[in-house]
Formats: sequence, structure tokens, C-alpha cells
Amino acid sequence: MNATAPLAERMRPQTLDDLVGQEHLTGKGSILRTAIEHGKIPSMILWGLPGTGKTTIANIIAHTLNVRYIQLSAISSGVKDVRDAIAQAQTATGTILFIDEIHRFNKGQQDALLGAVEKGIITLIGATTENPSFEVNSALLSRCQVYVLKPLEQEDLIKLLHKAIEKDEWLKTKNIELKEIEALLTISGGDARKLLNLIK
Repeated sequence: MNATAPLAERMRPQTLDDLVGQEHLTGKGSILRTAIEHGKIPSMILWGLPGTGKTTIANIIAHTLNVRYIQLSAISSGVKDVRDAIAQAQTATGTILFIDEIHRFNKGQQDALLGAVEKGIITLIGATTENPSFEVNSALLSRCQVYVLKPLEQEDLIKLLHKAIEKDEWLKTKNIELKEIEALLTISGGDARKLLNLIK
């Protein structure tokens, strides 16, 4: 991993066992882990605060299932990007289309996904920080499972800090001693990405 990449990116988990937090979804015997282990996941909306693991879970699913993975951001993508992704998906079975900030898509953009989700051309994983009942149209919502990610506990965040210091190749070359953990936790506001990037 490139040492100039943000620490949160360098430390992004590659497997469910590496993931910290969200045990109700990804722990042993949980609903999402069971679906992944059976090799067939539903289209889904991951709803949670920033830095709780939405993008990471989508990446882990694609990596574990070894399928084509297309990632779009609703902030910078439009209907054309969605149609291009669907066209790509038609050449590879089981393609996952991950859309970050899916609540920012308007009705027309969301409607462009319906047929492909309905026919199984794509498995949609949408990530949102907003209540999908209000921000995702009902037709698309009815075709997806909604999984709620919980805020990370303080112990989860501390575990992430120690893990980064022990395992990150660049940080291992430094003599780091954590003294102001409370301040780091306060500044990060429970966002794991922000927390890790505070220590680089």
C-alpha cells in the first residue's frame, strides 16, 4: 500500500474478520455474513453515520465474492454513469454496483437503476447517511434490504488506533505513544476514517 495514501485507506479491512464494529451485521452467524458465506447477497442500502464502515463493507463483499465491482458517487455521477455501469455489468455475472451517498440521486437517477436491480443484472449496494425511507424512492427501496450500521463504540475506535500503530508499515517505523486518546476521539466524533487520518 502506498505510504502517501491516507491512513484510513491504508488500514481499510479486506475481510469481515478484520472489520471492527458492526457485529450485528458481520459477526459470526449474522444475517449479512451468512449471505456472503453462501455467495449470494441481496441488493441493499447501508445506512449509517460517516466513518462507520459502509464503503468498507461493500469492498469486502466484492472482494470475498470475487465479482466485478463498480463504484460511483452520487455527488459526481448522473444517469449516463448509471447506464454505463449497467452496460458493463451485462458482461460479467454478479456485478456489484456501489453508489455512495445514494440519497443524493434524484428520482430519475434512482429510477434508472430499477430494471437492472429487478432483473439481477446488478447487485446494488447503496450507502447513505440519511434515512432511506425518506431519501430513496419506494420502488427502489422495495427491491433492497436496508441494513443499519451502528455508531462505533469508544472501545472499537481505540482498537482501531492500536491496530494502525501495530500494523501500518509507515507508522511501525515511528516511535508512537498515544497520550491524548480522549482528544482524538472527541475530534473524530466517532468517525473511524477521520480518527485514523488524524494520526496520518
